Order: sequence, then C-alpha cells, then structure tokens
Amino acid sequence: MIFETIHNARVPKIGFGCWTIGGESTANPAEDARSLAALRSALELGYTHFDTAEYYAAGHSEELVGRAIRESGAAREALFITSKVSPSHLGYDALLRSCENSLRRLGMEYLDLYLIHWPAHLMNLPETFRALNQLVREGKVLHLGVSNFNLNLLKEARDVSETPLLTNQVPYSIPDRSYVKNGVLGYCQANDILLTAYSPVKSRFFKGKKLADFARARGVTTFQVGLAWLARQSRVIAIPTSFNPQHQAENLAALNLELSEEELALLNSLA
Repeated sequence: MIFETIHNARVPKIGFGCWTIGGESTANPAEDARSLAALRSALELGYTHFDTAEYYAAGHSEELVGRAIRESGAAREALFITSKVSPSHLGYDALLRSCENSLRRLGMEYLDLYLIHWPAHLMNLPETFRALNQLVREGKVLHLGVSNFNLNLLKEARDVSETPLLTNQVPYSIPDRSYVKNGVLGYCQANDILLTAYSPVKSRFFKGKKLADFARARGVTTFQVGLAWLARQSRVIAIPTSFNPQHQAENLAALNLELSEEELALLNSLA
C-alpha cells in the first residue's frame, strides 16, 4: 500500500468507498449479505481506509462497516475510518448527536476523519466548526475535513477549524476535472490538504477509445489507468467502490502501475 502522510495521519492512496453498502439513501437489509461479503473481501485484500457516512443507507452502512471490521479481527489502530455528517445536522447540538450516533453504529470510540458531507444553504460554518472542534478536543474525532466544498467555502472552513483540515472530498477523475478548473485542487496541494477523489472510475465515463487503447497496450483495465493517474498526483487519494473481489484487487494493484511523463500528458489530454 502507498500512503499520503499529512498532519500526523497516514492515509492510503486507495481506500474503499462505502456508498451502496447496505442500501442507498435508505437501508436495504436484502443487500446485507452482499455488502458484508464486499467488506470482508476488501479487508482480506488489505484495504484499511473505509469511507462511509450517516446518509449512506440511513446509517446502516456504518453498522455493516463496524460489523465487518469486528468480525475480521482487524486492529482498530491499523484502520483509517471516515464518516460524514449530513447537511441537515450542521447545528451545534445536532452535529454532536450525529457523531455520537455514527460512533455507536460503527461500534467505535473515535473516527479518524469526520467530514461535512455537503454544504447546507445558509449554514453557519463557524457554529458548525465549533461542534467539530469540540469533537477533536474530546478525542472522538482525530481529523476534520469537508466534502463538495468550492474554493471560497474551503478557505472559510480552513479559517474556522482549530486543527488543519485533512481533506476536501470531491468528484475527480480523468474525465471530470471540475475541481481543477475551479481552483480547489491547486489550493489543496498548496496548503497541505488532501483532495479525496470520489466516483474516480464511474463506468460510463471510461468508455473512450483512446483510454481503452491505452489500457489495452499496457495490459490493464481502464479503471486501473484512472486510479494510477490519480495516485500519481501529490496530495490526491481515491475511494473507489466495488463489490467484486477481483475488481477490488485490481483497484489496489493500480498503485503498481508506473506512468511515464509522456503517458501522463496523454491522459491529461483526455478530459
């Protein structure tokens, strides 16, 4: 595994995104066996960063993540667990309750990283961070971050956080450079903030002939090319999701794919 070391945290370049684990916006217990199998195979393959949220399956994703980890016998200190608070819970008391509920569902005493999942309309960011800072002081959260924040909101969040922001989690991939164009990636890299790429290899975005030809010539999948391209970048990590053990293994193996400057230039041109 390759890591980004930042603000006393060691974060894997490739983590496991838990969207659709246990359901989507509501819990779907019919998916429990499939979800637990996916989590178990990820743990066996060596994934250590699991990214979930209270919104995922209405909290059931967190329950399944916690269960899979307990059953695996993995040491808590060897893992990096991220969860997120929903935009409807950004008030001081509501946010503290949300974190307590996430910890209860996960069966854990602390989160490695806690994010604002989405900015809320007319949110009071200083008040929100008053609660987040309190969670850090109490040791219930080790690091803070945000998700889906534009450049202005990211700067404001950085100003009101008592500890260095660890990440801004946003959509980022070979075909989706919106957070490059809006200045967020450059700001993160210049200010020691990770950019966590979600939806890094969405299937419908990886069907272009040039990318397919490139992957075929290298003897890898287009998804592996997309993840290797992300992993090559400073202060960028990715959290792909897969229920397929073979694909999970391929995603991790993407870290071993070397890309020359010429190849990177070609991939950069495919946006």
